[in-house]
Amino acid sequence: MKKFTISVSLLLPAICACGQIMEEAWRQAAIVEKNIGLPTFREQQYSIIAFGAKPNNPAHLNHEAINDAIATCSNEGGGVVTVPAGVFYTGPVTLKSNVNLHLKEGAVLKFTTEAKHYFPAVLTRWEGIDCYNAHPLIYAYKSENIGITGKGVIDGSASNSDWWAKCGAVKYGYREGQISQRTGRPKLLNFEQSETPVEARVMAEEDGLRPQLINLYSCTRVLIEGVRLINSPFWVIHPLLCDQLTVRNVSVESHGPNSDGCDPESCSNVLIENCTFDTGDDCIAIKSGRNNDGRRWNRPSENIIVRRCKMKDGHGGVVIGSEISGGYKNLYVENCEMDSPELDRVIRIKTSTCRGGVVENVFVRNVKVGQCKESVLKINLVYDPRERCRRDFPPTVRNVHLDNVTSEKSAYGVLITGLEGMENVYDITVSNSSFNGVEKGNSILGARNVKYANLYINGKLTE
Repeated sequence: MKKFTISVSLLLPAICACGQIMEEAWRQAAIVEKNIGLPTFREQQYSIIAFGAKPNNPAHLNHEAINDAIATCSNEGGGVVTVPAGVFYTGPVTLKSNVNLHLKEGAVLKFTTEAKHYFPAVLTRWEGIDCYNAHPLIYAYKSENIGITGKGVIDGSASNSDWWAKCGAVKYGYREGQISQRTGRPKLLNFEQSETPVEARVMAEEDGLRPQLINLYSCTRVLIEGVRLINSPFWVIHPLLCDQLTVRNVSVESHGPNSDGCDPESCSNVLIENCTFDTGDDCIAIKSGRNNDGRRWNRPSENIIVRRCKMKDGHGGVVIGSEISGGYKNLYVENCEMDSPELDRVIRIKTSTCRGGVVENVFVRNVKVGQCKESVLKINLVYDPRERCRRDFPPTVRNVHLDNVTSEKSAYGVLITGLEGMENVYDITVSNSSFNGVEKGNSILGARNVKYANLYINGKLTE
């Protein structure tokens, strides 16, 4: 009994400190949420049918009618562009200010897989690199007060027969001689490393770089709500340089290569809530630009809240990186459920000496995990060691706190791989948590001040 009493007394200061840190973090989260403004729209409705859209006809692409409806709505002061029940085959769609694109129940926007329809190229980022690339399936540029809402489906139509094969991997349908990113990706990476001016980074159809399903570039007050997003060519939701973004009650289902669910990049004041992610890559991946481009912009992602979400398949549940050269600060994750034999990690931070930057202030509480493959918390500072790049930008990860996280199966609890001879990962705590079915325990390399307060692994208190 005496030994138990001493153990508890030693734990109490650490538990109290963790509690105070988390209480203050969620006070700050409440302030962040107040700064996330929702868009408002006029009640005026513009049905795409009135602009010539025709449902259920695969031979007829409706993007001209849809874009005409959106432009008219925006020019007349805004309102709601409605997509009624039916399958509307379409090419790329461009959203504009003060427009809510609303898909009614039973509505499907089904996008063509013919790449020619997505050119000429538009300004975007691809894997964190600034460029002109294929028009995203839904795109907005420097717009404000916009929405994508409703109970309908946005179907990117991607499969191993078309978009996914362009990743260049045989398991996704690639065959020798096909157009694929095997051509375009090395070219784009060289543009970034050589600091080629962005206006000269114009990618063509033959470069094979797949477009995002939704890419919102430099937009303010955005709402994505209720819709089901499936079969994306590439990243599913990619807000870029946006402020005041809400994604809620959205279902993401896409198991292709690089099918990240939601990738806020260099964004601020973001709320992602009540969403379900079932993906072929990270469920949520926060980014801020790759290498020279991220450092040139020097715009971190910051102030992001993730709550009451469900994560199924994916490389990670909530992830920061790897394109994180602009840095990241202030992530709040709470009340989420994650469970799948094909979910690799729960909380993941991935970066490298190519990236540099500082990732700080990550707060996670009340997360329930059924199982994941690798680890509950993974911090990796040696991600993608084969990348060709300047490697004199050591990153820093600090102030990461997990509280009341439970897991029933994983290879590791906490897995940290820092830099050899450095301790650029520090001030990490896991408190009031229980990880069961852990095969290999914790593994900590290149980190300092990693603390556990009331953490049980396989029923045993971890010191």
